[in-house]
Amino acid sequence: MIRVSLFVLLLIRLTLAQTNGSAPAQKWPTLSGGRPVVIARGGYSGLFPESSQFANQFALSTSVQDVILYCDLQLTKDGTGLCIKDIRLDNATNIAIVFPKDQKTYNINGKDVRGWFPLDFTEKQIFSNVTLSQSIYSRPSLFDEILPMSTVQDVTGLRPSKFWLNVQYGSFYKQHNLDMGAYVEKIALTRTRINYISSPEIGFLKSLNGKLNKDRTTLIFQFLDGEEVEPTTKQKYSAITKDLASIKSFASGIIVPKNYIWPVNPNQYLEAHTSLVTDAHKAGLEVYASGFANDMPGSFNYSYDPTLEYLQFVDNPDFSVDGVLTDFPSTASEAVACLAQQSKTKPSKGKALVISHNGASGVYAGCSDLAYQQAINDGADVIDCSVQMSKDGIPFCLASADLVSSTTAMTTFMTRSATIPEIQPKSGIFSFDLTWTEIQSVKPQLTTPEETGLPRNPANKNMGKLMALSEFLDYAKAKAVTGILINIENAAYLASKKGLNIVDSVEKALSNATLDKQVTQQVFIQSDDTSVLSIFKSIPSYKRVLSIKENIGDVPKQSVDEIKKYADAVDVHRPSIVASTQGFTTAFTNVVKMMHSANVSVYVSVLRNEFTSIAFDFFSDPMVELATYIAGAGVDGVITEYPATAVAYLRSPCSNLNSNVHYPILPAQPGGLLDLVPPEILPPAAAPNPSLKPADVVDPPLPPVADTTTLPPAAGPAIAPSGQASNVANVGLCVVAMVMVQLLCLGYFH
Repeated sequence: MIRVSLFVLLLIRLTLAQTNGSAPAQKWPTLSGGRPVVIARGGYSGLFPESSQFANQFALSTSVQDVILYCDLQLTKDGTGLCIKDIRLDNATNIAIVFPKDQKTYNINGKDVRGWFPLDFTEKQIFSNVTLSQSIYSRPSLFDEILPMSTVQDVTGLRPSKFWLNVQYGSFYKQHNLDMGAYVEKIALTRTRINYISSPEIGFLKSLNGKLNKDRTTLIFQFLDGEEVEPTTKQKYSAITKDLASIKSFASGIIVPKNYIWPVNPNQYLEAHTSLVTDAHKAGLEVYASGFANDMPGSFNYSYDPTLEYLQFVDNPDFSVDGVLTDFPSTASEAVACLAQQSKTKPSKGKALVISHNGASGVYAGCSDLAYQQAINDGADVIDCSVQMSKDGIPFCLASADLVSSTTAMTTFMTRSATIPEIQPKSGIFSFDLTWTEIQSVKPQLTTPEETGLPRNPANKNMGKLMALSEFLDYAKAKAVTGILINIENAAYLASKKGLNIVDSVEKALSNATLDKQVTQQVFIQSDDTSVLSIFKSIPSYKRVLSIKENIGDVPKQSVDEIKKYADAVDVHRPSIVASTQGFTTAFTNVVKMMHSANVSVYVSVLRNEFTSIAFDFFSDPMVELATYIAGAGVDGVITEYPATAVAYLRSPCSNLNSNVHYPILPAQPGGLLDLVPPEILPPAAAPNPSLKPADVVDPPLPPVADTTTLPPAAGPAIAPSGQASNVANVGLCVVAMVMVQLLCLGYFH
């Protein structure tokens, strides 16, 4: 059943990927002048156990047609070639359970290593009960212990375009009477085509010279970590880079860890590239870069977009590597086939709008001037302002009325902390309790969303300044953005409890900016309150957007009819469009279909690049997630904290599935991966999201704006009988403590 499910899933993807187009002939700054190749390390090892049948078949079906399957060679006691990276089988199989007493210690290149080793087991023992597991624990474990290991013949039997064999431990195996060179010669005689053979051992590669057909097999020298010692010459690998001419005498190319080319400093920022690629090309050596994986955070320079890292190696002004070795070959395929060598000025394709979420808030502090500037530079169609009110009635842009998480207010205004259940359950420092002058004294703060847990660029942490709504509107007009989205929340509370009319303030600001009298820039008014949207109905040029805060799984026609009375579009969260459970997608909901049936546009929020917020079905790749919502679900816009990624996807010809492209960026098939898992080990099904009822749509009319002169004074801090401060102050201190702990954990203090 598992094999049938995989076949069906692959057939769907292959059918969708079939086109009549071919890759355009382009000149690349590689040694050959051809396009850099994509090398799949252990197949699609970022998703499935390395070198399993699933991993290799999935790599072939989701990547460019000439993807290369890469096998790390190990040998059994009786000389069978296995494909698995680690010479210790216990790191990627259940062998320790099957053979609990067979652990041994070997000296490998001068280091004692303890574990279960392939040379201690026969082929029959390996294929009796030993099964593969994912060796990186953050990756899916549902495919563990259901797939056998693969032999070299299993991988080549899939008939990949090209096959790469890596031999890392030739000298170790020879010490134990197993000859890797003899094995390679033997399988080469059986019509098993090996296009590339790599090794970090110079002696092993030299031993193959004259024994293999150079027209069929290319020898590649593999560099390990710079401080490790090469077994033949006893030199550090970093020293060998200074004598590339000597490598040319026994190999046609080199494969190096990516930091040999683009070093990353301890603070996770890119340094200047080295001259290694240029020097190697001058010496006539091809250069392949290794170590790419979507779920391994690289430099902050990439803003968690894995395609940007590939482009740094294949599409920079100075050079291109000849290929990349990756655990996620579909993402490398996107970068090479769809994004490299593309015009940077082409307009967005398709109808989907790119709407910022507090500006480019993944790059700079949300709602800061720099976040808006970045969003515009990145090509966002619409920039947004979530309006908050100061105590003295100045509307300004900030994600929340609570200043704690998005500004430095805690350091100055801790004593102003309060708990307001109508706004949020936790305590905070609220904008409507501070004057605009006080608010301007704090700095915006780039924060880590709870959903991701991954730190954002600390160099940008407190850069920029907050903007009054009037400043934001003037800026948007000056930059001539396509659209402006104004988000209004807490209108009822502000009117009844604080005497602040946020709706009137927004109306006046838009009128003063003459945005109510022009049609060149589309104005979107968004709110979770239908009574707010009703007020703006009198200005037909405005588009009204109902924000649906709850995750929903269904929307009946009666609810859609109610929405249509108040809004032209809805903003819904991602789970309301693609249902999921435990990191895997399960199905498309009917939300987009039902909204479109009533001519209501659908915008999905909030999209982020961090792989920890992306379902496994999207391959830890934000572009596959974009394709799933735009090309798969058919949304009309995406609300994102990283507009650059969405714009790059939409500008790529590969995003248009109706065009004659040679490599389309395909949407995921929700539920496809779970179909590969045996029913008995499937995770429990999550409870479906509720249906949106008509009563959930309509809100009561806004209350009148209270007279601030008659409002009761704010309560002061109560004094407990013990003489200690009240709970309000204690809550504030707790918040400070929590914030400090989080900052320490994220490494902001050294």
